[in-house]
Amino acid sequence: MSDPVVVQAARAADAVARAAGVTIGEVSDLGELAAVGDLFTAVWGQPEVTTELLRALSKTGSYVGGAFRGGALVGACVAFHAAPQHRSLHSHVAAVTPGTGGRGVGFALKVHQRAWALALGIDEIAWTYDPLIARNAHFNITKLAARPVEYLPNFYGRVSDAINGGEDSDRVLVRWDLRAPEVAAACAPGRAGGSGRAGGSGRASAADAGAADAVGPTAVDPTAVVPVPPDIEGLRATDPAAAHDWRLSLRESLAPHLAAGARVGYDRERGYLIHAPIEGERP
Repeated sequence: MSDPVVVQAARAADAVARAAGVTIGEVSDLGELAAVGDLFTAVWGQPEVTTELLRALSKTGSYVGGAFRGGALVGACVAFHAAPQHRSLHSHVAAVTPGTGGRGVGFALKVHQRAWALALGIDEIAWTYDPLIARNAHFNITKLAARPVEYLPNFYGRVSDAINGGEDSDRVLVRWDLRAPEVAAACAPGRAGGSGRAGGSGRASAADAGAADAVGPTAVDPTAVVPVPPDIEGLRATDPAAAHDWRLSLRESLAPHLAAGARVGYDRERGYLIHAPIEGERP
């Protein structure tokens, strides 16, 4: 008997891709894999993954997904499998071509990735993102209903690409429970939209952070609020010292809450909304 969650996820992926005006599928052709690498280089200003590595990931059954519009690659996402017992996929890098923001491409890639993983019996996708980038926080927590679970100080070391500007690469690890009702609701057709360049990955620069109804723990008054700057990338360019101060402040404020198992929502006006953990809930 077909799994209704898997069937519904596939239908949602098709509908969301159509709404974004793209066709999404696995990429394995050598020329298209090279185009994926070129897309990432265009976004970050330096190579992120080589064609050879993408070829190996594709050949060994990891996820290399591409979004195409009119035959041209306009977005891509790369993920690899975690240890077998975790039944999890780690989404490492994603981006959409500059200029295609606002069309829901990044969202469509994530919905496709969810359907692909569920069809393989994978129940979770995890990834990291820069918690100082407000639109990424909105996309991951509010739009996708992913749950922040761990603060990772300077995870990649100092990254000197066009997005990170040589700053410490603090990241927040999020887990996406692919079968959770709130995730299914978040991925339903009709929620796509917004603007951005990339989505849901360790090295994503931005994330189709469109207006969407809150799906995280935002309805109840939080026990604490952790603010973020509205445009950390601009601040890195104009005042690196102030950007670094924000990094240290967020590290000091957000990390202890995640270490204590707090549930974290996000609000565009206030920032991270901290709520007490639910007893017995998986960290």
